[in-house]
Amino acid sequence: MLQLDPQQRPRLIEIIRNLRERITEARANGWLGEVEGLQVSLNAAMAKLTSLNRTSTDGRPQLVDLGMPLFTDPPARHFDSTP
Repeated sequence: MLQLDPQQRPRLIEIIRNLRERITEARANGWLGEVEGLQVSLNAAMAKLTSLNRTSTDGRPQLVDLGMPLFTDPPARHFDSTP
């Protein structure tokens, strides 16, 4: 998986700002298909920014505690004796 360069954060913020402006313009002009496409791009850019915000300052991803897995007994099997 590719990781974002933390130095590119200002550029990503500028892209997000630009996408928001373009969505506003598209809505004003009634370009609903364009709004939808730009919204997809905005969501992806926001996800990248969130991911970048979660990385440490040295660029390495932070550890995430996933917790201890829980194992449960499998459900009992019932066998039907009728043909």
